[in-house]
Amino acid sequence: MALIVQKYGGTSVGNPERIKNVARRVARAQAAGDQIVVVVSAMSGETNRLIALAKEIQATPDARELDVVVSTGEQVTIGLLCMALIEQGVKARSYTGAQVRILTDSAFTKARILKIDEDRMRKDLDDGNVIVVAGFQGVDDLGNITTLGRGGSDTTGVALAAALHADECQIYTDVDGVYTTDPRIVPEARKLDRITFEEMLEMASLGSKILQIRSVEFAGKYKVRLRVLSSFEEGGEGTLITFEEDIKMEQPIISGIAFNRDEAKLTVQGVPDRPGIAYQILGPIAEANIDVDMIIQNVSHDGMTDFSFTVNRNEYDRAVAILETVKTHAGAREIRGDRSMAKVSVVGVGMRSHVGIASKMFRTLAEEGINIQMISTSEIKISVAIDEKYLELAVRVLHKAFELDQVGA
Repeated sequence: MALIVQKYGGTSVGNPERIKNVARRVARAQAAGDQIVVVVSAMSGETNRLIALAKEIQATPDARELDVVVSTGEQVTIGLLCMALIEQGVKARSYTGAQVRILTDSAFTKARILKIDEDRMRKDLDDGNVIVVAGFQGVDDLGNITTLGRGGSDTTGVALAAALHADECQIYTDVDGVYTTDPRIVPEARKLDRITFEEMLEMASLGSKILQIRSVEFAGKYKVRLRVLSSFEEGGEGTLITFEEDIKMEQPIISGIAFNRDEAKLTVQGVPDRPGIAYQILGPIAEANIDVDMIIQNVSHDGMTDFSFTVNRNEYDRAVAILETVKTHAGAREIRGDRSMAKVSVVGVGMRSHVGIASKMFRTLAEEGINIQMISTSEIKISVAIDEKYLELAVRVLHKAFELDQVGA
């Protein structure tokens, strides 16, 4: 008997018929002899509807009130799914995050999980129940409802799997696994049978929308086996996200091409090249809770330099406003920006033992006339910032250059 945690996203439970399909899938899994814990999101669109309703009632609800409102969507889903399971002849118990005692800090709308009390769930599992838990939500030590932020149901699923020492956490979504890149851009993209946590973490952070990055971090930390599966297709093994030592055969050099369209570049021109100048520029950006990605400081010339970095495009205007306020204090000549940037990355643990990956990537882009504006690297990834208009071309040619369309590549 295995203990399996299954997580279903908003599209998977988007209407009553889809909820019934989930119930049938869960019933089959239990009938096969497994103990099942199910984590569900709000029905697709339900959270946005509830937030809009809250704002109608109160112009500016605070973060705590919004947490209470948006958690209602998941509570509706757990009730409907339990009804569908009982109709299938399956014993089911539903839990909110507070009832499970998913204890979090008090950072409303972005809470972090601190502890999970699994005793009640274990008793219900031993009594033959399927456990249905509302994803995305928890409770702080004062009893206030909290939510985990965007993609938080993935994190709930992984956290429960860790607490219960589950054999596997299965993330059911609208795709049947993790691909070498987005099949909408490269039709030849292949579904990966396996990928390491390190590679998945890089791909999630670089723009892959399959899994929420916090859930991958959590799974890697607590050694939870993750599997991505389609909630709309029967059968199939999906993609297993596991540990490098679990993969017996030699890894391919590159596992995938990730990308992000939502990049913007800012350049602070003509700043004095002196100790502390980077902090003078980026300190106020960090205090405004704006994430910075790539950073480049040019070689000093006559004691002056240019300092460039990228931010999410949604943060561009705020970042420009902050830089204008620090320009005089930093002694800068001018602030320049470009909001039409994109980032393309090659990712693979095989890069550790192979040389020439960067040169091959740069040569491939150069042959297509694609100019690289910024570069960043880690042990298993190389990312470049380019003009957004070349994004899809870059993804296609890199996918072909690294032979990711070939089985066994």
